Amino acid sequence: MQLGLIGLGKMGGNMRERLREGGQTVLGYDRDPEISDVASLAELVGKLDAPRTVWVMVPAGAATQSVIDDLSPLLSPGDVVADGGNSRWTEDIKHAEQLSAAGIGFVDVGVSGGVWGLKNGYALMVGGDENHVARLRPAFDALKPEGRYGYVHAGKVGAGHFAKMVHNGIEYAMMQAYAEGWELLEKADSVAHVSEVFRSWQEGTVIRSWLLDLAVNALDEDEHLERLRGRAADSGEGRWTVEAAIDHAVPLPAITAALYARFASRQDDSPQMKMIAALRNQFGGHAVETPAAPSTGSPGGEDLRLLPRPRTEGRG
Repeated sequence: MQLGLIGLGKMGGNMRERLREGGQTVLGYDRDPEISDVASLAELVGKLDAPRTVWVMVPAGAATQSVIDDLSPLLSPGDVVADGGNSRWTEDIKHAEQLSAAGIGFVDVGVSGGVWGLKNGYALMVGGDENHVARLRPAFDALKPEGRYGYVHAGKVGAGHFAKMVHNGIEYAMMQAYAEGWELLEKADSVAHVSEVFRSWQEGTVIRSWLLDLAVNALDEDEHLERLRGRAADSGEGRWTVEAAIDHAVPLPAITAALYARFASRQDDSPQMKMIAALRNQFGGHAVETPAAPSTGSPGGEDLRLLPRPRTEGRG
């Protein structure tokens, strides 16, 4: 298929490469001219054959809304727009209605895979009308992992991002459990090799997972996570998951507690949040904060930076 891809950052840039490796024709647009294939949205749309398919990979919220607003007058009836960012599912409904008024289809795509997606493939959770989804199926097939799984048409518009939101809520709780276990092992005088305990869990145990593999990677790089500040951000999906649980009267004690633990990390240098920060850096390339050495006349400070990419490939 022929696809226009808007947003060529950490995710979008790798997706463009994987799509091309999968035999798809991709024209990418980014505000950074060094990585963009075209100079403007208008040029991007003009170079696509009708009916056009445009995939948006920009931050959720105002950035996505701005792209939708700018695209609408450039596209024609019969074209389809896919939003692959981490938009809230309620925004999907608004965007679908806005584009439908101009005869343009809309598909929401929850994308999981982080910085590993180029090599391992991306899990895709899709919402939208069957005819619109079918238009994008060649792209989904190129992006997803090899094998039967990794792709689902979850339901109507909003279902893809709702599924990805719940996925990320579960991710919060899993990371929190690993972090709490790691801190307890670190505090126990009888345990001499915490990183090796984590490594021993990678084979044969019921808690083995890709997140566990990434935790081992992080501990190999910094055995006691001393180079990290115990602070972890939340990107929104955890909050939305808890809000949706309240709306549906579904108890989510583990996910809610994990979200609150992130809030607590902003008040103190939490040891557990060092592991959460390390895991987020490992799977998604998210920025981490590192303690800075005190300078003369100053009580000290902190530095925001990206850690190097993991040395060992993870599974999943």
